Amino acid sequence: MRTAPRLAAFGAGLLVVLGGSYAVGAAVVPSSVVEAWGERAPAGHGDEHGADGHGDHGHGDHGEETAVGGLAVAANGYELVDLAAPTAPGTPGTLAFRLVDADGAPLTDYDESHERDLHLVVVRTDGQGFRHVHPTLDADGTWSLPWTWDTAGSYRVIADFVPAGGETTTLGATVEVGGEVVPSRPLGEVRTARVGSLVVRLEGELSVGGSGGELVAHVERDGEPVTTLEPYLGAFGHLVALRQSDLGYLHVHPEGDAPAPDDRAGPDIAFHASAPTSGRYLLYLDVVVDGQVHTAPFVLDAGASDHGTDHGGEEHGHDHQH
Repeated sequence: MRTAPRLAAFGAGLLVVLGGSYAVGAAVVPSSVVEAWGERAPAGHGDEHGADGHGDHGHGDHGEETAVGGLAVAANGYELVDLAAPTAPGTPGTLAFRLVDADGAPLTDYDESHERDLHLVVVRTDGQGFRHVHPTLDADGTWSLPWTWDTAGSYRVIADFVPAGGETTTLGATVEVGGEVVPSRPLGEVRTARVGSLVVRLEGELSVGGSGGELVAHVERDGEPVTTLEPYLGAFGHLVALRQSDLGYLHVHPEGDAPAPDDRAGPDIAFHASAPTSGRYLLYLDVVVDGQVHTAPFVLDAGASDHGTDHGGEEHGHDHQH
């Protein structure tokens, strides 16, 4: 087994968060608006990362933010259609959708990005119920996976993919799940997350604009540093960030060469972070220990003067199988 250095060899990743309106789906958006959104080049986590998927994460020479996707149902000549899911919480079913081109033909050929043909993020519009999953593609172009909602509410479904020979595209749509909705929003920053036996602490600042600042996630178990973080989707840490006000989305990995399967790292994972505006951001960090994916949620206030206190207490994350 080869051990990667704690930070230098697989150190900084780049986090830039942007957004737009999330509370609209294909059924209520005029085609002209959808086309206009699509022209604004929604970028995900593919081509801009270089050949190995871990190069420049959409950050220009002077710290400019790059527009991100997931806010429109159609972009780059593709559209997310036929989105279906259970309509009530607690009812097992299937979450399914198709991606089609401008002629309505199903997209069935993809370029792999971060070890998958497609990444799917699902989250309730208050930031709860976050899931990052990888559905299965059928011969007819339908992506699907077994699905059960835990709670009622309005959920954003975001598909991040690279058409074969094309550019990274990120599309999104909204699913309504019936029942009584109990909104839950953090009251303040949350920098400590307990996920099963793991405790993950996030240090540093999420600065606004410019060259950004550094965020470092520190992973412990039973009070001891974890130095056995395993590669997951071509990295040791996998980060999704959402601006709380509108669910603006960006899917990011640390920079550096992708680790070999037997590489291990920890307890620290560093990210270079910049936000486009001041305000509250929801962050979800995936790490793998002992073959299990652990998702640690955090809440940061970009542009705030005090970034070192857990104003909102400790958040509890969730585990799922690798």
